[in-house]
Amino acid sequence: MQNTSITILGETILPGESKTIDMEIAKLHNSAKLKIPIIVQRSKIDGPVVLFSAGIHGDEINGIEIVRQIITKKINKPKKGTIICIPIVNMFGFINQSRQFPDGRDLNRVFPGSKKGSLASQFAYHMLTQIMPHVDYAIDFHAGGAGRFNAPQIRLEPNNAELKVLADVFNAPFTLYSKNIAGSFRNASQKSNVKMLLFEGGKSLDINNAVANEGLEGVKRFLEHLSMLHPKHHAVKNSQRSIYIEKSTWIRANSSGLLHNAISINAFVKKGTILATITDPFGKFERKVKAPNDGYIINVNHSPIVYQGDAIYHISKTIVNGKQ
Repeated sequence: MQNTSITILGETILPGESKTIDMEIAKLHNSAKLKIPIIVQRSKIDGPVVLFSAGIHGDEINGIEIVRQIITKKINKPKKGTIICIPIVNMFGFINQSRQFPDGRDLNRVFPGSKKGSLASQFAYHMLTQIMPHVDYAIDFHAGGAGRFNAPQIRLEPNNAELKVLADVFNAPFTLYSKNIAGSFRNASQKSNVKMLLFEGGKSLDINNAVANEGLEGVKRFLEHLSMLHPKHHAVKNSQRSIYIEKSTWIRANSSGLLHNAISINAFVKKGTILATITDPFGKFERKVKAPNDGYIINVNHSPIVYQGDAIYHISKTIVNGKQ
């Protein structure tokens, strides 16, 4: 992108400037203003525009923490180009500690949105028309929902060589090939020619420092690859190569009851390994949950109570850079 002024929501940011722009699409039901800060840092030197966003689901706090640290550690001050940070996209959900928008919709299923549609649809429309036309690269940070803890992982569309290079650079512990979902921010961004990676790590309504650190170090490697990381920051090279997972499956509870986990996140298990025991509260039964195949455990349900059919583990089936 040429080193000229950038205008977002009517606010102009010149090369070398930094500015926080408040995005206000609607007020709360009590007429209080609800502002979503968009933090823009520009170098005087021409370069790419990178977006770091989180909180598209308002209860996914771990991603918000990663973007917060990007800002507080001043990693968002680029050597060249521009870095845009939106720590909380869904401020409505964040206030209510909820995944959804107040209209009950999942913001990550309504893109590209509509200027006159539902509240979530209007917000998606403004994101896509006001911000994304300026963006070349993006990382959107997420966490597992409903008590399900995700191992730190990057998700990218299959057969996309440019994104594969960026995923290699980020080098999360796991990288999952995952098709873009219709209506998602990632899908709409790709159609707008934005190269976006999706980071998953941790669980909703929780901050995990190890996950946050994985995200932060990946961001530094990502920016260093684009020659945007300021010299005062050091990108730690991860000696262990990311494990690429081509196929995976959910293991579901075989009955309702109390869930007793016996395995930790990131573990590699063999087929038949006992992963958990589900019991009833009255001591009448104990039912084992076993691994259906060899694989890495990339998500563990931390809920103490589960219902029959609930997803309790996510296990790899086919990895690309290994023997599985």
